Amino acid sequence: MEIPILQDLLIIFSLSILVILIFDRWRVPAITGFLLTGLLAGPHALHLVKEEHIVEIMAEVGVVLLLFTIGIEFSLEHLLRLKKAVLFGGGLQVGLSILGGWALASLWGFSWQQALFLGFLLSLSSTAIVLKLLQDNGDMDTVHGRTMLAVLIFQDIAAIPMMLLVRPLAGIKNATDASWLLVMGKFALVFLFIALMARFLVPWLMTQVVRTRIRELFLLTIVTICIGVAWLSASVGLSLALGAFIAGLIIAESPYSHQAMGYVLPFRDIFTSLFFVSMGMLLNINIFIDSWALILGLLLLVLFLKTLVTG
Repeated sequence: MEIPILQDLLIIFSLSILVILIFDRWRVPAITGFLLTGLLAGPHALHLVKEEHIVEIMAEVGVVLLLFTIGIEFSLEHLLRLKKAVLFGGGLQVGLSILGGWALASLWGFSWQQALFLGFLLSLSSTAIVLKLLQDNGDMDTVHGRTMLAVLIFQDIAAIPMMLLVRPLAGIKNATDASWLLVMGKFALVFLFIALMARFLVPWLMTQVVRTRIRELFLLTIVTICIGVAWLSASVGLSLALGAFIAGLIIAESPYSHQAMGYVLPFRDIFTSLFFVSMGMLLNINIFIDSWALILGLLLLVLFLKTLVTG
């Protein structure tokens, strides 16, 4: 019986090995190799991969596991030390980036609604890409690494009101204050549930599981906690990545965090590579060729503005 996804995975992993081996000689990060692999195998180039939707689902699992392991490496104590960087550093970065993007887009001739939306986009970053690069370079526990994490956490939280504002900015009339109240209420309930789970349920559950000395049960419990908290986070509009990071923080408070990390690492590396490959599949090289000057100009503008703001 032919199973298409197995053929797709074989193509992705084989091509990734070849591309990354070549890139490694030029000292290019592995992430770039995975993106190029996705570009080559995707629908806009050689179209070698057929089950693109399944690959995208696996990619989401990779993001969840990546942020979960980063959360395990931290702890609630570490996170509390970052509260000033989260509130003031993250708030200034997001606020000034939105203001700068709005001003530039307004000068470019966009309406104030479109300019504000472009400011929203400019203020956000890819949590998965930034933290993956920091982790690969061993910079997660440095001052700049912790500061970047704090800013990324604020960005993920700030994405909630941004998404709620998209409908009014688009002129949709049925967006009312009730949606704000509903989301904030769900967020408060989920946060309370996660706090109670971290304080009471998880320590007791982990103790019972460890007493059984069943390796598979321990791994299954860890993965269930990770996916469960990530799903709860996504249900109130937060990102899966932030929910997985919170799940990692919960496990980090238990005495079994190092064992959990060892079990999850192999799965994380495989699924994370699929995430970057799936991102590469979304890239349409024809658009870049047709509008390379505009894209390059926007890239340099974004890099300059965000470097100025974060500096």
